[in-house]
Amino acid sequence: MSTLRDLAEEHTALRPADIDHLHRIAGDWQLLSDLSFADLLLWVPVDGDGTFLCVAQVRPTTAPTAYLDDQVGRIVGGAEVAHLEVAHRQGRIWREGDPVWYGDVPARHEAIPVRLRTGDGEAGEVIAVVGRDTNLSTARTPSQLELNYLTTADDLAQMIADGTFPPPRHPGETTSAPRVGDGLVRLDANGKVTYASPNAQSAYRRLGYASHLVGEDLAKLHRRLAGDPLEGTDAGNAVLAALRGEAPPRREIDARGATMLTRALPLMPAGVPIGALVLVRDITEVRRRDRALITKDATIREIHHRVKNNLQTVAALLRLQARRVAMPEARVALEESVRRVASIALVHETLSLSSDEAVEFDGIVDRVASAATEVAATEVSVGMRRRGTFGILPAEIATSLVMVLNELLLNAVEHGFPPADEETAAPPAVEGAVSAPRPEVVVTAHRARKQLHVTVADNGRGLPEQFDAERGGNLGLQIVRALVTGELRGTIELRNGADGGTEAAIVVPLARGTTDRLTGRAGPP
Repeated sequence: MSTLRDLAEEHTALRPADIDHLHRIAGDWQLLSDLSFADLLLWVPVDGDGTFLCVAQVRPTTAPTAYLDDQVGRIVGGAEVAHLEVAHRQGRIWREGDPVWYGDVPARHEAIPVRLRTGDGEAGEVIAVVGRDTNLSTARTPSQLELNYLTTADDLAQMIADGTFPPPRHPGETTSAPRVGDGLVRLDANGKVTYASPNAQSAYRRLGYASHLVGEDLAKLHRRLAGDPLEGTDAGNAVLAALRGEAPPRREIDARGATMLTRALPLMPAGVPIGALVLVRDITEVRRRDRALITKDATIREIHHRVKNNLQTVAALLRLQARRVAMPEARVALEESVRRVASIALVHETLSLSSDEAVEFDGIVDRVASAATEVAATEVSVGMRRRGTFGILPAEIATSLVMVLNELLLNAVEHGFPPADEETAAPPAVEGAVSAPRPEVVVTAHRARKQLHVTVADNGRGLPEQFDAERGGNLGLQIVRALVTGELRGTIELRNGADGGTEAAIVVPLARGTTDRLTGRAGPP
């Protein structure tokens, strides 16, 4: 299904600013739909020939829908859109006409013109029409709640026609909550409560206010309820801002261990401030879970920090022991163990700085590669380079993979290039011959088909003759094979490069949901 923007750009001559305004309406019109007990359909004129295209639709959560089928993408004309044509041409809300039938469902048509205000604040031309279609098959008792809902819906509909609804969204603000069913409070122009839904009354009771809200000055009440004077002032000022015609950001009130989210909206039909609408939602349990998650995240980070510290302590003890060992072979073995422990500590250090059980692996690879050139037992100066990106990897993959790369990099630096005495013994260079390339190791990474492909390649002397790629090699290569095939459940191939040198090609399957930094989304299951 095409998006609102796709449909508008393909079939209409609307400007980008017009389409952005339609997006803002579609992002906030669930409120109007629930208050109206009606479906809302967003219609845009097509080519000035009297036909209209439906680019968005929303169904009410407070009443049965008038449309079982999706209407988005439908183009209609003629008598079926006569009410839309009147609203679009005359720029007024259309409420005349008899009910119409959609199959077995009787419905009442209304049409609300959509305006985008100009830069100087004047009402601009009509750019679209909102169809408000109410299912009449279920008789509703005209209760106080329903009457207040419908009255408020009419005020918001007039604001859409004026170009003053929806209000501009604040940075980082979402439209997920609160909603009409969570709790609704209506204020008059003086900020006094004229109506509070039962859910709204219950939310305030959890904050410690047991009396009826009707007649209360809501801004002052918020200041009294909040234990923190600053929070109370912010919540109270939000109500006052809405009464002035502004659209303040959502605010939270904490009192007596409960938390309530509030959203204040100005009511200004025809440009006249008549009060405000305040939506409230009890989010006590949501915030309790948030605090529990924050505590858990902090605990996990502290665990990783302590593991890192313990690994660094182990590395320091091994390094101290290596200095006291007389046998060269034992000293080399201990120093190799120090490097392996330090590479694992690097992953836990990164995890201790993140709230997720995943790490940005590129930085770790760069640090491991830099360390490999510094600690390798060779006199040859070897350059390190990385191509591609590893992205974000889960901890269970990162911990084993960093050890694998550490071993391969050290192996490439120490065994891939001849020592200085062998270079001296080499035949003298012929005058005019091309000089040998600078010793270099390149780490390449890319993702394909839910797999991570990694290659560690050097431009050194290549694998020795009669080398057994499956079983040959020192302890480091044995560790690499065990980690790749066991912990990572991947494959590894050691081979001579096409242009000389040695290549170690690794393929690691990525777990379900592993974040792909290249696409900015979770990998498919």
